[in-house]
Amino acid sequence: TDRKIRVKFDAEKSSRLAWNFRPSQPSIVCSPGETVLAFYTAKNELDRPVNGIATYTILPYEAGKYFNKIQCFCFEEQQLNANEEVDLPVFFFIDPEFNRDPFLFDVNEIILSYNFFETKEGFKLPKPPGFRAHYPTS
Repeated sequence: TDRKIRVKFDAEKSSRLAWNFRPSQPSIVCSPGETVLAFYTAKNELDRPVNGIATYTILPYEAGKYFNKIQCFCFEEQQLNANEEVDLPVFFFIDPEFNRDPFLFDVNEIILSYNFFETKEGFKLPKPPGFRAHYPTS
């Protein structure tokens, strides 16, 4: 079947981040297996460089395992110079197995939501409890 899914784009940001952050398009209609390129726009409203990193949520949650990001601005920290505006790409596809999941038979819309947070110089993500780095021993 040529099932169509509407992917809606949402943008949030921390109140402490002085960026204007929004999707460049409200939504895109695609078929499972089709690769899609979408964009978000971010603008630094300050007169100094600001770093940020994005987390994402996919709704409904059950669809998340079928949503495959090939390239995404969320994979790394972003730096915007003073008053700089950039287009941020997300290149993705919905796995065709989506069509076979009985929990998603009635789903024809997925929401991809990003939330940007400011990061500071040298920022490192916290390690989960019990995390141990494995280093080779000589």
